[in-house]
Amino acid sequence: MATSDQLLVVIDPVARHSDGESVRIAKDVLSAGAATKVCLPDGPEEFARALVRRGSRRPVVVGDDRALLRAVTLLHRRRELSATALSLVPVGAVQSLARTLGVPTGAVAAARAVLDGVERRLDLLVDDSDGVVLGDLRIPSVPSVPSQRDGAPVGEEVPSARPWLRMRQSLVRTLAARPPRLASLPVPGPSRLRVEVDGVTLVDLDRPVEGVSVTPDSSGAAVVEVRPMSVGAEAAPLGARGRTVTVSGADFRYRADAVVAGPVRSRTWTVREGAWGLTVPASP
Repeated sequence: MATSDQLLVVIDPVARHSDGESVRIAKDVLSAGAATKVCLPDGPEEFARALVRRGSRRPVVVGDDRALLRAVTLLHRRRELSATALSLVPVGAVQSLARTLGVPTGAVAAARAVLDGVERRLDLLVDDSDGVVLGDLRIPSVPSVPSQRDGAPVGEEVPSARPWLRMRQSLVRTLAARPPRLASLPVPGPSRLRVEVDGVTLVDLDRPVEGVSVTPDSSGAAVVEVRPMSVGAEAAPLGARGRTVTVSGADFRYRADAVVAGPVRSRTWTVREGAWGLTVPASP
């Protein structure tokens, strides 16, 4: 890939606030190797507007897994994904998807891969509501603990000279650090779901399951694993491969990469082979 490409570097606001030094390093490396236009969106709307107005520039997302997912979703829904090669410099706490896809996690190595790497075509899971999955899909979703309260991270002290306010902040941090009572954590139990792969039923509603995972395997198919509820001895997981996966049953939530969606009663995912391109390091 030629370093003379013009780049549109879109820096996710979460990345700027969480690791400004890595963002600076990425900008310096990219600017030294190519003509760059840097965009600093303040939120999702400006992030989307920058990508839409990219013109002939090659888009580079500086951010975490969620920023990459946001970019892929936007381009997919605009039907521009197949003709647009994306690049990513992972910055932020959520980087498991970047590692899985082969993107270096260091700012310098990732920025150099943007300049000197190659485009890798990847499969995409697309559901019947036009949502996308880049890495893996899990049912039911594991409930996440909110990391923010009143617009600021829990435990972050707001500068103030008022002693009573500092005392209140200290109390909030103390309470937030205590483990919550078990009754307050809605741990998912077994679900009764029908899972069909290419029209063939893998498990039906009469057999409770503890979880379902679906992952595109880069060959135009998805790997499906169903973990039945154990009674006594541990039950062996059920597996299948196919292009279309339908899950139905009682209301369920699912985690698609870093996003929790639902509840829904039925959802179908279809593998689209080589649907999007991501820049990764060239093979030695």
